[in-house]
Amino acid sequence: MKKIVIASIAALSVASTLSAGVNSGACKGCHGAHFEKKAMGKSKVVANLSHAEIAEALKGYKAGTFGGPMKGLMKGQVARYSDADLEAFAQTIGK
Repeated sequence: MKKIVIASIAALSVASTLSAGVNSGACKGCHGAHFEKKAMGKSKVVANLSHAEIAEALKGYKAGTFGGPMKGLMKGQVARYSDADLEAFAQTIGK
């Protein structure tokens, strides 16, 4: 019985991660737990941006049409997500 409960919890955990869209763990590594840092001292503070500005930047990184010195790094971070995922994620951070 214990093995069934553990397997069920693990399956629910994986399912919730997959349905959650963007994994913010990688973002928080550079931008801070509350998006309060300039990533590598070069980016804007994401927490100070509007949801629309964040969505525009994320989709622009994905398309290769946005960004400065970290453009290549960010493109690799967002390329696997749909525009809808990026838009939904942007609504969870910023102001």
